[in-house]
Amino acid sequence: MREDPLRLRLDFHGESVVLHDYAGGVVRTKLVSALDVAHALARELDLASGILPPDTLWWARTASGERVAVWREPRVWSVRLRERYDAPPRRLRLPLPGLLFLCLPARQAPYVFAAKARPKTPDDQLYHAPAYNVFGSGRVCTGSHAFPSDPARVPEEFFRSYFSATGDTARGKSQRHPDDVGALWAELDGERAYPLDDLVPALRVADALTIGG
Repeated sequence: MREDPLRLRLDFHGESVVLHDYAGGVVRTKLVSALDVAHALARELDLASGILPPDTLWWARTASGERVAVWREPRVWSVRLRERYDAPPRRLRLPLPGLLFLCLPARQAPYVFAAKARPKTPDDQLYHAPAYNVFGSGRVCTGSHAFPSDPARVPEEFFRSYFSATGDTARGKSQRHPDDVGALWAELDGERAYPLDDLVPALRVADALTIGG
């Protein structure tokens, strides 16, 4: 068997990475960045996103899987609001601002945020989605509703679900009605435009990029 000499060795410690270079007959040792090692190895990989949903704002692949952010322009949405479990839901037609849906892998609950315009930079401001069934973090409370794994279908599926006026998802969504977004919904039912100055800041796009990473 032909000799296969050792050329390079990497030792990964708790807080450092040590490179041992055996080329040239003299062993050279130095500290290197784990990120530089990852970048060097990544150059040998071919990655492709495949066909992305329309209005995709970004796509990311991490150790936990793929994340896709899908944008929906401002429009009037039909919603069903369940105010009591023993009563039929109310049907409303609500104008809402542009919405960003962050879809995570493995059927994790999506996140949703509002924006005054389609985001273009990591520093752009995102706002709390003015809707029930969304926690303060932006994560959707899915309840018993089964959301699809296809990111392109998540926004419409969000509005097909029943919204519940119970729980703690009514607060912090409106400047005029900080304790109950339902009061805002009552004002907007049947209107054509959402009052953008009523949005409540949540986080920057740069922060949203890290969700699920």
